[in-house]
Amino acid sequence: MLVSYLAFAGAAALIVLLPGPDTLVVVRSILRGGRRQGILTALGNLVGLTVWVSAAVLGLAALLKASEIGYDALRVVGACYLVYLGVQAWRTRGAIEAEVADGSGKALLGTGFRAGILTNLFNPKVGVFFVTFLPGFVPDGAPVTLTTAAFGGIFVLLTALYWLALLGVAEKVRTWMSTPTIRRRMDVATAGILVAFGVRLATE
Repeated sequence: MLVSYLAFAGAAALIVLLPGPDTLVVVRSILRGGRRQGILTALGNLVGLTVWVSAAVLGLAALLKASEIGYDALRVVGACYLVYLGVQAWRTRGAIEAEVADGSGKALLGTGFRAGILTNLFNPKVGVFFVTFLPGFVPDGAPVTLTTAAFGGIFVLLTALYWLALLGVAEKVRTWMSTPTIRRRMDVATAGILVAFGVRLATE
């Protein structure tokens, strides 16, 4: 049993370290609103992961995998959301948070807790990943539900540690990115990558 947990933790750590839309959205939140916005976005991502883990444990994610219409619908919505974030990053490139907030001071949809959770929940590949990846490490004779839940908890914990490390250098990164030219170039690059992720998700 211990070997299975260690094997899963090692594989999960490698997956967590792979950059994806969630990482881009958290980094963008840091650049736009500092550590606080980065924390909120990371929390949103962790809540989204927890929802997917719960769905996998309850079998709902497996149902999504089996439903081609449901999967495609969520995939298209997620793709549109990523493209929206990319377009938003392009439109506000080089601007600071105070310049892109509305009159009430409410942050953009592309930053904060809402951006973190929506980016995660609108990506059906996350749910399918948990359904296909977690059970493969469950040893023979082990309780599937409890073991899968434990693996999901490990994955969420490793992701939280990753966000803590990223947020630990948030202010240094933001200081470096304070130059308008660098910020603008970063926004342009982020916009292109987010749109690319969205197109890829829509066409897979």
